[in-house]
Amino acid sequence: MRRAPPAALLVAALWAAAAPAAAAPDPSRDVLWAALKTCVLAKRLANRTFPCLSVDLGDGTRPGSAVLRAPGEPTHSVVMPTDTVPGLEAPVLRGPRGAAYWRAALAARPLVSDALKGRLTPAEVGLAVNSARGRSQDQLHIHLDCLKPSVLKAVRAHGRQVRHTWSRFPVPLAGDRYYALRVPEAEAAQFNPFAALHTLPGARPDLHRTSFAALATPPGDPEPGYILLAYRAPSASAEDVMDHSCAVAAVRGGA
Repeated sequence: MRRAPPAALLVAALWAAAAPAAAAPDPSRDVLWAALKTCVLAKRLANRTFPCLSVDLGDGTRPGSAVLRAPGEPTHSVVMPTDTVPGLEAPVLRGPRGAAYWRAALAARPLVSDALKGRLTPAEVGLAVNSARGRSQDQLHIHLDCLKPSVLKAVRAHGRQVRHTWSRFPVPLAGDRYYALRVPEAEAAQFNPFAALHTLPGARPDLHRTSFAALATPPGDPEPGYILLAYRAPSASAEDVMDHSCAVAAVRGGA
């Protein structure tokens, strides 16, 4: 068997602990942070981004962010702050930084669709952030990838019922009951999903048990924009609405 090149081995090792906690027994929760530091150092010293796909060091008005792709998963990527931010429960995300990381994730969606050679548009790429116990790493990372066909079907059928305030999504998504919130396109650039989670219905904003996903409104929606989905559970993982095999794109490609 041909030996994998050192670069591929490095990326695989760095990503080994970045999968959901149930699938990653590695006790280290800082492996993704180590990968990120490698990307930032390479950018600063040599204007290279490896092992990341892209690195934006930011400036005085914009925080830095980087994009890393999972080895062996040509579409699954994560967007991360270049500063230390443990997860969506971090207080700093309620301010301008949270909105900036949201915009960075939206801007990175073509990295997923481009890998599929036109079988999926950037608007069809979903975002997800897992809860403290639903993740394996303690550096904020926003997952980007295809959505499950069942989730897309449910949103096409019920998306028009989503309002501008949190309300229960009419049907379960990937086995969980979500609240949903509509974000009009005109407001999307200034929207902050991390701040919006503080208004999620419930006794108190327990963000350690909260997870969220986001996707564009389906074609034909009378108010184009985004639908934010969130729920609370001890190990909440909104990443479950994603399909890292991208079955939808495979069907379109005739596979």
